[in-house]
Amino acid sequence: MIRFRFGHEDLVRTRFAISPLFDLVWSTDALRDPARRSLHLPWVRAARERLRGFDYTLLDLLGTSSDAGYVPDFISPPPTTPLAEFDDELARVRATPHEQVAREVGWRFEGKPIPDVVRPLLDDPDHGLDELTRVIAGYFERAIAPWWPAIRAALEADIVHRARRLTAGGAIEVFEDLHPQVQWRDGVLEVQRPYDEDVDLRGRGLLLVPAAFAWPQIFALLDEPWQPSLIYTPRGVGALWAPEENADHDALEALLGRRRAEILATLAAPAATTDLAQRLAASAAGVNEHLGVLRRAGLVRAARDGRRVLYERTAMGEALLRGG
Repeated sequence: MIRFRFGHEDLVRTRFAISPLFDLVWSTDALRDPARRSLHLPWVRAARERLRGFDYTLLDLLGTSSDAGYVPDFISPPPTTPLAEFDDELARVRATPHEQVAREVGWRFEGKPIPDVVRPLLDDPDHGLDELTRVIAGYFERAIAPWWPAIRAALEADIVHRARRLTAGGAIEVFEDLHPQVQWRDGVLEVQRPYDEDVDLRGRGLLLVPAAFAWPQIFALLDEPWQPSLIYTPRGVGALWAPEENADHDALEALLGRRRAEILATLAAPAATTDLAQRLAASAAGVNEHLGVLRRAGLVRAARDGRRVLYERTAMGEALLRGG
């Protein structure tokens, strides 16, 4: 059992963040062992095709957790902002202190020989980190970037849901359905594990990071100097790779117009105007105008999330899209 021990200040400082690197690292598990990650099989088939001819052995050896080994934290450091940008995260990996790299690579291969492709991280850390970030960037471009807008929308939708629970019932409500292996008890968040570890948060709070490829597991970051973090599966992740709805899309376009039909179909998870514009390669002003029409027709609704406004389909919009 891992026990995260909370003080009052820790509850106040518990927060959410989204990290493309977290999803990237855990996605290697799905590629290596798709039988245990069956939810992601549609992605696995497509990603393997896109990765054909690209050597990501270095990332696979460091990042895959299906061998029940330790995964170095420096290859996906806990994000320092609520919505981390991939390039900024990559720069943090490249800037990892050499002694931290050596320590975590040692933990990863404890009692085992260091693979040749990993050795530069120890023998020539600057070159090794440059190569690692090159591999990560290439992997992201091929295997994550095409799906990242939809993945990010699902992660944001989960955070919006939990933020509402936080407002309605306090911080404890956030942990209630986080994962079957997580339980809140008397000021302690317990995470089932085959070993014991006590983590006094000491006013640092806990970082909660939803990651689509964490399914079906939950992961924890405990070691200094990293922010204590819990990586969990977001709600609705099963819909990410679901087949398209049964509605007649030609008829839907004839009814709503092509762009409005596209917007309605893209709102599988809540999204902001700028997100929709990026996914549809359209102007934000044009998308905003179409959203206004869909909203007045009762097919979408808007909810404020901090400074952002997120749009989501209403029950009427769902029924129209699914042809029901």
